[in-house]
Amino acid sequence: MFTAHTLDSAPAGSRPLMASTVEHLGHLPPPVALMAESPEMLGGFLHASGLFEASTLDPLAREVVVMTIAARNECRVCVAMHTGRLRSLNADPAQITALRSGQPLDDPRLEALRRFTLRVLATAGEVPEEELTTFLDAGFTTRNALEVVLGIGAYTMSTLANRLVRA
Repeated sequence: MFTAHTLDSAPAGSRPLMASTVEHLGHLPPPVALMAESPEMLGGFLHASGLFEASTLDPLAREVVVMTIAARNECRVCVAMHTGRLRSLNADPAQITALRSGQPLDDPRLEALRRFTLRVLATAGEVPEEELTTFLDAGFTTRNALEVVLGIGAYTMSTLANRLVRA
C-alpha cells in the first residue's frame, strides 16, 4: 500500500531529506524511503532524532532508550537497525539480547534508564517522585530525564510509522 520512494518518485519536500540521509549514512534505509510519502513525517522524525542524538545522554544510553521503545512497540525493523547500532558501539551481547526481548539489564545504570523510559511511557510522564529519584541516583540528571522524553517522542514516531508502512 505504501510506496518505497526513490529520490525521483518522492514528494518534492522529501527529496532533500532523503538526499541528506543518503549523504549521512551512505545509503537510503527502506524505512526512510517509505516515510518519504509524508515530508512532514519524515522531516519531523529526522529533526527530532537529530536533537536526541545531540543530547547529553551518551550513545549507549540513547540506544537503550531507542531499543526499549522499539521492543515495547514491537517494531521489528527498528530492533534490527538498532541492534546493528549497538554492535557498532561494542555493546555487551547480553545487553543487546536483553534489550531486544525487553528483559532487565545487568548494568544497574542502564537498567535504571530502561526502567525509567518504561515508567515515563506507562505514566504518561507522571513518574512517581521515588522512581525519578532512583533514576537520578543512578547517575542521570534532570536534563537527562527530559532528554529521555525527547527520545520517546522521536522513536515513538518512528516505530509507529514503521509499523504502519510495514517497513
